[in-house]
Amino acid sequence: MLDNKQGKRAKTGGSRDLKKKKKKKKKKKKKKKKKKKKKKKKKKKEKEKEEKEKEKEKEKEEKEKEEKEKEKEKEKEEKEKEKEKEKKEKEKEKEKEKEKKEKEKKEKEKEKEKEKKKKKKKKKKKQTCSNDIT
Repeated sequence: MLDNKQGKRAKTGGSRDLKKKKKKKKKKKKKKKKKKKKKKKKKKKEKEKEEKEKEKEKEKEEKEKEEKEKEKEKEKEEKEKEKEKEKKEKEKEKEKEKEKKEKEKKEKEKEKEKEKKKKKKKKKKKQTCSNDIT
């Protein structure tokens, strides 16, 4: 009564078939459990991957922010340096102008003194001349 095609006995006696059915059911359940576990693992891995990617993106954004801040600070420093340079240049120019004015003043004074001396000399000459005549 063996049926070679199916590899099991014909459906006359029942206990063996029941056992096989139970085994099959168990196997199916195990397979389902395994599949569920695999799905869970996959989901977990995907979640972890997403979290890692999010973290990486956050880090990238933070780095970019820091770089921007650094650049801003650098620009500020450069501007301050430029302002200081300009201030120094203005001060130098002011000093030069002051010196120039002082020099001019001194020159004018010298000229005045020279003129005074000349006038004095002329007066003296005139006086001597007038004395001679009388």
